Amino acid sequence: MSRRSLTLSIAGLATLVAIAVAVLVPVPYVILRPGPTLNTLGKDSSGKPLITIVGHPTYPTTGNLNLTTVSYQGGPGANLNVFQALRAWLDPAEAVVPESELFPPGQTAEQTQQQDTAQMASSQQTATAAALTTLHIPFQTQVVVVQTVPDTPASTVLKPGDVILAVDGKPVTGQAELSVLITAHPPGSVLQLTVLRAGKTLHLQVKTVATKDSGGTPVIGVEVQERYKFPFIVRISVGDIGGPSAGMMFALGIIDKLTRMNLTGGKFIAGTGEITSSGLVQPIGGIQQKMVAARDAGATVFLAPAGNCADTAGAIPAGLRVVKVSTLPQAVSDLQDIQVGKPVPSC
Repeated sequence: MSRRSLTLSIAGLATLVAIAVAVLVPVPYVILRPGPTLNTLGKDSSGKPLITIVGHPTYPTTGNLNLTTVSYQGGPGANLNVFQALRAWLDPAEAVVPESELFPPGQTAEQTQQQDTAQMASSQQTATAAALTTLHIPFQTQVVVVQTVPDTPASTVLKPGDVILAVDGKPVTGQAELSVLITAHPPGSVLQLTVLRAGKTLHLQVKTVATKDSGGTPVIGVEVQERYKFPFIVRISVGDIGGPSAGMMFALGIIDKLTRMNLTGGKFIAGTGEITSSGLVQPIGGIQQKMVAARDAGATVFLAPAGNCADTAGAIPAGLRVVKVSTLPQAVSDLQDIQVGKPVPSC
């Protein structure tokens, strides 16, 4: 074999090996794509309403208030190669992000799915609370112990499932209120807690401490979450969609059903945003893909968290109007203003 032929053979073999490696060896990235959108005022594929309200009058709705989602390719156990990542990087409707942004180190895809499902369930409760707060419909908020921190005062006093009713006789009306009542006392103080455990009211004592993790702020060493008791039933059904980012759209759907407002005016509205029980709209991930999904589905107006406005620059699809939203009451007001042609804040 001539030297030239040998060189070409070696180069060809090296190229084949490089291609094989590029195809077979996974890269630590995930592709984000526009996902499905669902009308919170409508029904799922089986004909079941996404939002069902029992025990309170409801009113007819029109138009769309669509939640938006992001689908992904890759992750733990999936084989995403460099060619797939490069193709997605060249597609303006897709994004390539490090795998660690979606999957914490050591966490499997199944564990992430379970976490997303739990976040979705929590967001539905929080969305209901936000909607009722906006409509001034009273409900009860309980602060429930999720777990205690080892080697802290609470670890020997409180148990998961305990409902913290009061601190030093002052009612605990929410997670923020509990934090205020605890930090009002210097480290080493003894607090009197009123706790509901298995149907029984207990009066317990617990000290405050300042730990390295708390940065010197007094704590008792407990992780809590809010649980709500509503005056009527609100059921939300979205199948296997996970995550907390549909909260604002759930809340708007609930408000539209509970009132005669007709928030859409018959228009196709879509949006995204995590919601707090007080109605604050918080930023989310994947907003560029969600805007594409919304426009592809037919939306002409997109409600975006104010904290995501910078992420929309240069990525808004033609024909889509993006409205900047900070709170749930503002979102309601903006939708009403759009119907009558008034200006609203935009990204």
